Amino acid sequence: MTPDFDLSGRVAVVTGASSGIGRAIASAFAELGARVVGVARRSEALEAWSAETEGETASIAGDVSGAVAAQAICSRLSEPFGAPDILVNAAGLNTRQVADDVTTEGWNATMDVNLATPFFLAQGLVGAMKERGWGRIINIASLQSERAFPGGVAYGASKGGIVQLTRAMAEAWSSHGINANALAPGFFPTELTAAVFGDADRAARNAAQTCIGRNGELQDLIGPAVFLASPASNYVTGQVLFVDGGFTAK
Repeated sequence: MTPDFDLSGRVAVVTGASSGIGRAIASAFAELGARVVGVARRSEALEAWSAETEGETASIAGDVSGAVAAQAICSRLSEPFGAPDILVNAAGLNTRQVADDVTTEGWNATMDVNLATPFFLAQGLVGAMKERGWGRIINIASLQSERAFPGGVAYGASKGGIVQLTRAMAEAWSSHGINANALAPGFFPTELTAAVFGDADRAARNAAQTCIGRNGELQDLIGPAVFLASPASNYVTGQVLFVDGGFTAK
């Protein structure tokens, strides 16, 4: 009755693999036996990730912001190792514009990266997953999927949308063996949260808000991500797993 967490033989695509959460997940998947295609805009950072990671990796540099870009890159994602089994949508954008200052450019850019890209990448890859009768989609939600934070109108709306998108993906595709779930991280040190961790008092307040009493470390996300990517989660779909140290419980 031991759960199967093995990723050997799987092909995973991870967006945002050049840094932060995407990089941590992409590296872990490769080290656990998956062949991983990392996708990001910054080619040098992406190549550095690939060179520093144990296991089989490939990097595809390109802008996947929005429906058109996501659709255009889909055919390239199968070139290194064949059709992907696993998609992790970790690329993200947070303009941090307060409500009165939100621009149409900032709003549209946020929705493109955080909401349109995950859907259209998934739509482009599920065909091969259906043929095999197995697939995994992991989206990245947020504390702001549940909570309103200052300067988070567009970001919060996009991450609230990710929760419903994840459920809709599950409804559409899980009968074909393709499970769709989301991870909702708490406060982790990444490029997107540099301003938060750069303020020691603010970081300490966030840590105190958790039940565990500390902010997250990227390693804390590996176990949940592997669970959702592996056969261990065969009967889990349409769910959002908060990896936040109990921040949302208080």
